[in-house]
Amino acid sequence: MVTIYDIAAKAGVSAMTVSRVINNTGKISDKTRAKVRRVMEELNYVPNHMARSLVLQQSNLLFLLITDITNPFYTTLARGAEDAAKKYGYRLLFGNSDESVDKEKDYVDTILATRADGVLVAPAGDPSLPHLETLRKHQVPFVLLDREVPGMDSDVVLGDSKEGARKLVDHLTSQGHRRIALINGSPHISSARLRLEGYREALKLNDLAYDDAYVLETAFEPRSDLSEIESWLDRMSPLPTAIVAGNNVLAVEVIRTLHDRGIRVPDRISVVCFDDLGPYSEIDPFLTVIAQQAYQFGYLGMQMLVERIQERGETGLPWKKIVLPADMIVRRSVSAVEGII
Repeated sequence: MVTIYDIAAKAGVSAMTVSRVINNTGKISDKTRAKVRRVMEELNYVPNHMARSLVLQQSNLLFLLITDITNPFYTTLARGAEDAAKKYGYRLLFGNSDESVDKEKDYVDTILATRADGVLVAPAGDPSLPHLETLRKHQVPFVLLDREVPGMDSDVVLGDSKEGARKLVDHLTSQGHRRIALINGSPHISSARLRLEGYREALKLNDLAYDDAYVLETAFEPRSDLSEIESWLDRMSPLPTAIVAGNNVLAVEVIRTLHDRGIRVPDRISVVCFDDLGPYSEIDPFLTVIAQQAYQFGYLGMQMLVERIQERGETGLPWKKIVLPADMIVRRSVSAVEGII
């Protein structure tokens, strides 16, 4: 069996250097690291992860817990996280909470059982606080993605939800829209709260009145039953000329509901939303969106997590917060109000 001493002898370095390359620790030049890895490949060296985890009390496993794997935003985010994890020598496990606090708790139990070195998590919402406290109690480093949780200080990567909502409303008002509705996520989710704030501020800045009847706070996840959206449309009188959706899933469901009623988008009602639709947008670019940097959410979040793992044991280190700007992509889902029938 090939040992680190065999690799060290062939590469002309110390066994300690080989160990540091394998464990991705210490300061080693890129040239030396590449030479050691080349020798490892030549000798077909396979690290004994179980033995190494017992010695270092590290598993080299990281966990990514997201809320909706079917959403292209999270799919792209996961790709960024996986690429960064591989770069730093970690294997990545995935979990999907479906916006469920109960499922999230089960995954936290799994994370503890697998002895993952750290967690990248998009929390289900404010009720996730006890789960994060459990991770902290067991000294499992974590970084929050897309959402903050009141009462929990941590590293976090966010989008500028408030500014994004303002941009969407401003674009609609520039096209003459005065009756602008909002379908949004739960008020127990920080990003949804910020999007509502941005929507309200933009209305005020454009001399438009806020009307509770024009706002629906619901779940961000997909659903087969569209009756809640149908009831909301029935309550609005008159109907809005434009709808802002808090994410791409809600935008698609609104368009489906309007289509079932014979209401064409954007001929009668314009629709805009947060987050693009991934490859579907390339096939038929239709929705005007605030496109968040999904890949960077995952990649930067993973970088922050690895840094926090490597700093484990050090006290007093400040928490880091990254807010990623988003771009508005104007497409065909908005008509000028003069063109609305």
